[in-house]
Amino acid sequence: MSMTADKIVAEALALPPHARAFVAERLIESLDTSVGGEISPAWRAEVSKRCLEMDQGSVELSDAADVFAKAFAALE
Repeated sequence: MSMTADKIVAEALALPPHARAFVAERLIESLDTSVGGEISPAWRAEVSKRCLEMDQGSVELSDAADVFAKAFAALE
């Protein structure tokens, strides 16, 4: 790691916990973007279909915490 990166990490670690969490979140978000950022027509159609289903209330939505809890319980 370069000295600049080392310095940035050291300074970030000196921040209060909430500020470190903010910096970490922003850094992770920056990794989630893809070059070009375009999605395929098939995925675009799927996203549109799912959004329409949610708007019409024709699907039952589940809280992510509940979904993960069920998945972890199934692994036990």
